[in-house]
Amino acid sequence: MAMPMSAPVSLRQSALIPAPAGSGQFILKPVTAPGPQTSDTVFAVSEPVKAGIIALIGGFTPRRCGIATFTADIYASLKTAAPGLDVDVYALTPALDHTPFDAAVSGMIVAEDRASFIAAAHRINASGAEMVWLQHEFGLFGGPAGDMILELVERIAAPLIVTLHTVIPDPDPAQMKVMRRLIARAAKLIVMSERARLLLLSTTYGAAREQIELIPHGVPDRPFGRSDVFKAKFDFTGRQLLLTFGLLSPGKGIEAVINALPAIVADHPDVLYCIAGATHPNLIEREGEAYREGLQQIAAFLGVERHIHWIDAFVETGELLDLIEAADIYVTPYPGAAQSTSGTLSYAMALGKAVVSTPYAHAVELLADDRGVLVPFNDSAAIAREIGALLDDPERTRALQARAYDHGRAMIWPEFAARSLDVIRSTCRKHATTSANKPVGIDGLLRICDDTGILQHSIHDVPDRAHGYCVDDNARALMLINRLGAGAEPHRSRLAPVFAGFVQSAWNEEAGNFRNFMSFGRNWLEDKGSEDSCGRTLWALGATAHEGKSEGLRRWARGLFETAAPSAAGFGSPRATAFAMLGADYLLAADPAHETARSILSNGADRLLSLFGQVRRADWPWFETMLAYDNCRLPEAMIRAGKRLTRSDAMACGIEALHWLIARQTSPAGHFRPVGSDSFGHDFEAPRPFDQQPVEVWAAIDACAAAFDATGEAIWPRHARLAYAWFAGGNDRGLAVGDPLTGTCRDGINPRGLNLNEGAESVLAFQLASCAMRDLPQ
Repeated sequence: MAMPMSAPVSLRQSALIPAPAGSGQFILKPVTAPGPQTSDTVFAVSEPVKAGIIALIGGFTPRRCGIATFTADIYASLKTAAPGLDVDVYALTPALDHTPFDAAVSGMIVAEDRASFIAAAHRINASGAEMVWLQHEFGLFGGPAGDMILELVERIAAPLIVTLHTVIPDPDPAQMKVMRRLIARAAKLIVMSERARLLLLSTTYGAAREQIELIPHGVPDRPFGRSDVFKAKFDFTGRQLLLTFGLLSPGKGIEAVINALPAIVADHPDVLYCIAGATHPNLIEREGEAYREGLQQIAAFLGVERHIHWIDAFVETGELLDLIEAADIYVTPYPGAAQSTSGTLSYAMALGKAVVSTPYAHAVELLADDRGVLVPFNDSAAIAREIGALLDDPERTRALQARAYDHGRAMIWPEFAARSLDVIRSTCRKHATTSANKPVGIDGLLRICDDTGILQHSIHDVPDRAHGYCVDDNARALMLINRLGAGAEPHRSRLAPVFAGFVQSAWNEEAGNFRNFMSFGRNWLEDKGSEDSCGRTLWALGATAHEGKSEGLRRWARGLFETAAPSAAGFGSPRATAFAMLGADYLLAADPAHETARSILSNGADRLLSLFGQVRRADWPWFETMLAYDNCRLPEAMIRAGKRLTRSDAMACGIEALHWLIARQTSPAGHFRPVGSDSFGHDFEAPRPFDQQPVEVWAAIDACAAAFDATGEAIWPRHARLAYAWFAGGNDRGLAVGDPLTGTCRDGINPRGLNLNEGAESVLAFQLASCAMRDLPQ
C-alpha cells in the first residue's frame, strides 16, 4: 500500500476550497490560471493525500437520503469487520447544500459539477486507492440519467465495484447509455435481488455472469420480539400499530393504505397507522406540502384521521429502528413493479415484523416461503383483507414475524461486511511476483503465422481467419524476424521471405502506396492503406535494409524503400511521419550517404518541430492537442533525428516531450501505466488509463533506448525496465499480460482485467519489446 503523500501531486494549479464553516473538509476545485485552460485538469492537492485501499463513493450522513445512510452503514460495517482497512469516503452533495458531512468524509463531489467529478478521479488515482466502490442511483450525480458519474469512472485506474441500487427492466436511452458504460467499466456489479441479477444477465444489459455479485441489503442486528417496549417509548401502548416509512412522495402508494383503513378500523378500532418521513425534498421544491395535505384530506373524508399518526420529519437511523420495532405490521404499498430494492423492507424483516407488501421485485424475493404477505398493486380491498386477517390471528402473525427474523440473520451488517470484503479482496489490484527477465519463446508467434503471413487476430489463442492479414502486422513481423537470435532457427529463415513477400505484394504501383488489408483468401480489400500503415511499412523496410539477415533481403528492402519513399511526402499524420523517420534513420545507419532517407528524416523533424511549436504549452509540451496511440514514437523519432543529423533542436524537443510523457505514464504507485485508448479524441486532457495496449509499452521501451543512446543518462534504462515489467504484472491490475514460455501476449488491460485475445499486434509488441530489452545496456 502506498505511503501517505505530503508533497503536492501537481501538474497544474488547483486549490482545496474550504467547505462550509465548521465542516473541517474541502472541495476539490480547479484554479483558473491566465491563458488557455485544459478541459481536463490534473489537480494539485495542497494538503496531505491519505493513501487508502478503498475509495467509497456515495451519499453520506448526515445527508438525508437512503443512499447516504446506506453508504455510511457500509463504511461502519467495513471498519468494524476490518479495523485496519483504509477507506476514503467521497460524498456526493448538491451544489447548494451546506450540510457538513461526518468526519469520515475525506472529499466531496458536487453534483452537476463536471470539474468536481474530474478532480475526485485524479485525487483517487493520486491516493493509491486499490479499489473504488461506487453506490449508483440515477438521480444522485446530475446530468441525463446521472451521466455525470461517467466523468469520474472513466478516469480512475483502480478496479471498480458498482452497487446498482436500481436496475430498470426497460431503460430509456439515457439510462441505457449510463448502464452500458458502467457495466463495461466495472470489475464487479453488486445487486441486492435475484431479479436485478437476472436483468443484468439479460440481452438488455448483457453483463457477464462472473461480473455480478448478489449481496442482500445490510440490516441491523437487534433482539426479536420487543414491540411492547418500543410502543411504550412512542406512547403507542395498547394500539395495534401499522407502519410505513420513507420520504413522502406519490410513488410510495400510501393512498391505497389510507383507503383500506375504514374496513380495517371497523373490526379493529385500536389500529393506528403511522406514516413516518418528511416529504421528499424534490417534491417540496415543486409543490410544497400539497401531496401530504391531499393525503390528510382523504383521511378526513374517510373519517380515519384519528387512526393515522404522522411523523413529518427525517427520522435518524436509530430512531427509525426503534419505530420499526414498535410496529406489529410493516406495510410497503409501492404502486408499481419497478421498485428495485427497499432498505426499510429489509430492516422490517430483520427486526421481525409481519410484512404486507405489493409484489415489487424485492418484496417478492424477500417475502417468499411464507415470510410475508403479498397483495396486488393499488388494491385497497386486498390490503384491508390481509391486514385484518393478521390482526385476527396473533399466532399466525407471530409465526410470520419469526420466519422474517430468522431470514434476516443472513443479512445483518457483519454478514454484509464479510461478503463485501470477499468481493473487495477478489477485485483489488494483485501484487504480481512474476519475473520480467525470463527468456521468451516463439510458439505464440508461430501459432498465428502461415505461408501467407501473420494473421491479424485471435479469439483467445485460436487464430481468427475471418479478419485475414494486414501489412501493419507483417511489416512489424519482418522487423522481429530480423532481430530474433539464432535460437529461432529454422523458423527465422523460413518466415523472413514470407513476411517480405507480403510487404512486396502490398505495394500498389498504380496508387503509389501500400495496401493494408488482405482477406484470408489472399484478396486485397483496398487499393491504398492508411498513412500509418504506409509509414510503418517504410519503417520496417528501413530496419530490414540495416538488419536483414541476408544480403539479398537487405538489397530488396532498400530498393522497395526507395520506390515507396515519395509517399512519405504527402503524410498528414504525425505518426506516419514519425514511422517514416524511424525507417529513414535505420537506412542511414546502413548507408550514411542515402539522400532520400536523409531528406525524410530532416523534413520530418522540421514538420514535427513545427507541430510542437504550434501546440506546445507550459503544461503540454507535445505535438498534438491529445494523446492517442504509439505516442512514444513521436519523441523517439525526434531523438533519433537529433542524433543522426546532429540537430540540437530536434534532440531537445524529443527529450522534453519524452520526459513529459513518461511522467504521465508512471502511476503514483510507481508502475508503468500506458496511455489508454480511451484518451483518443480528448483535447488537452490528462491520459485516461484504459484500454492499455502492448504496443504502447514497446514504443516506450524503444524511445527510452533512443534517449539513452543519445544522452547516456541512467534514467532511461530504468524507465524502459519499468515499462517492460508491465508485461509481467507491473501494471494497474497486477496481471501478467505476456507469457515468456510461449512468447504470446494478451491484447491488453481493460477496466475489468485482461483482454484475453492474443492478436498479432500484441504478440509482436511483446516479442519486439523483449528484443529491445535484450539489447539495452544493463
